Amino acid sequence: QVRLVESGGGSVQAGDSLRLSCAASGRTFSDYVMAWFRQAPGKEREFVAAIRWSSTYYADSVKGRFTISRDNAKKTAHLQMNSLKPEDTAVYYCAARPNIASMASNVYNYWGQGTQVTVSS
Repeated sequence: QVRLVESGGGSVQAGDSLRLSCAASGRTFSDYVMAWFRQAPGKEREFVAAIRWSSTYYADSVKGRFTISRDNAKKTAHLQMNSLKPEDTAVYYCAARPNIASMASNVYNYWGQGTQVTVSS
């Protein structure tokens, strides 16, 4: 069982940066793929980024602006978000699944409660 708790959301101006964190419980954190998804009002949840060991994956919409990382010793994952745009406004969710990275939300076993990111122009 893995419990995920996100933090770091907030309200910023376009062009600003935010760093989201996801703290995980569980004994085999290093075996899990960690991912970030987001959901804007009236839209479906969408993939943002994932990391498995040192391999990283990004949605085209965030490539070059967002960076996902993890610290296995601290059982945390982070999403550094730079050059934020109003269209990045959403609730951001941390997710985890064993072994294989995926951009499909329905294959992730564990989810955090979400953290709101609001970017104003």
